[in-house]
Amino acid sequence: AQAARIFAPVKSESITVAVLGGGAAGFFGAIACAEANPNLRVILLEKTGKLLSKVRISGGGRCNVTHAADTAAQLVAHYPRGGRQLKEPFKQFGALDTVRWFEARGVRLKTEADGRMFPVTDSSETIAQCLLDAARRAGVEIRLHTSAEAVEPLPEGGFRLTLSGPGAGTLTVARLLVATGGAPKTEQYEWLRRLGHSIQDPVPSLFTFNVPDSPLRELPGVSVPRARVRVAGEKLEYEGPVLVTHWGVSGPAVLKLSAWGARRLHELQYRSIALVSWLPDFTEDTLRQHLGQFREQHGKKGVAANPLFGLPQRLWRTLVEGSGIGPDTRWGELPAKSQNRLIENLLRTALPVEGKTTYKEEFVTCGGVALGEVNMQTLESRRVPGLYFAGEVLDIDGITGGFNFQAAWTTGYLAGRAMAAVAQPA
Repeated sequence: AQAARIFAPVKSESITVAVLGGGAAGFFGAIACAEANPNLRVILLEKTGKLLSKVRISGGGRCNVTHAADTAAQLVAHYPRGGRQLKEPFKQFGALDTVRWFEARGVRLKTEADGRMFPVTDSSETIAQCLLDAARRAGVEIRLHTSAEAVEPLPEGGFRLTLSGPGAGTLTVARLLVATGGAPKTEQYEWLRRLGHSIQDPVPSLFTFNVPDSPLRELPGVSVPRARVRVAGEKLEYEGPVLVTHWGVSGPAVLKLSAWGARRLHELQYRSIALVSWLPDFTEDTLRQHLGQFREQHGKKGVAANPLFGLPQRLWRTLVEGSGIGPDTRWGELPAKSQNRLIENLLRTALPVEGKTTYKEEFVTCGGVALGEVNMQTLESRRVPGLYFAGEVLDIDGITGGFNFQAAWTTGYLAGRAMAAVAQPA
């Protein structure tokens, strides 16, 4: 399917629109445009030789398509940037619409306990193939290894694209959808600045914490289903599953915290003290009371050998040892100072963070085209008529759980439909 160029029937007399980017947003925009107006010639340009790369690797190869949400209000709460501006777009095309869209094309989705939605096949190839098939049926022309080296707005409207690759030359289009994804370096947005757009400088989002001197470094693979992670001295915290790794800590709580704190953590140069409460339901007073009752009832039990609160044994032993409690110490003989240190470690394990690591192969960027310069009903530029945006190139990013894909589907769909409506042949 991914040859140097994929041809669809060319409508040479038709008005042409182009889509830059062969990812989720680009495909959805191209399909929506071509389906809404079959008279258009819709060309999708992808600078690499691969289509839908993020779709294929997301969710561990299962593709977390969206998140179960009945309303726009439920969705917008999960976007550190862009949530408020997405409220109306989500009313036009939300999670339920995404489910219906894929089901209408033969792909059923299922909801997992945490709200994430996947294809019932548990294979991202199901989603990728669905999008490829829909694009072909709609007559979208796809060109690989082709990039727009220059984009020139024309006085009479539309754009002249200078293309490189197998189809090098110029291409004149009536409308242009930019769905090139997030970029890690601000210089990569320079061409959009030249077109008149402001760019929120990109910084990473959705990353794990590197803790080279972690007191938990001997516990890779240990996970706790619910813990609270807080950045000391900041109003940044998140609760959820935490995973201890070879390099530090990961898991949904850390990833989501990194998203909400993306800009502040960047300012801190990814150096901070992360405080982990392994018992988020306890305060210091209630935990002290609970341990006191346990001591009275089980004074002869060894502290290290009997994990409490359902914590993994390896983690419990490490926290006990880190509190200066010997392997043979019993609860009844536990010194008050040692119990205080144990309480501190259970509620505030201090992890000196010295950097970040990208989560698996997924990369999400905080930053992009300023949303105030985009009509969020149509995704058309307020600065350059006929120019549209969709997906991560915008200053929109969500936490893990299918929210970034939902933003891609929504913005791509609305942009594609809007392009189809305004580019009718005379």
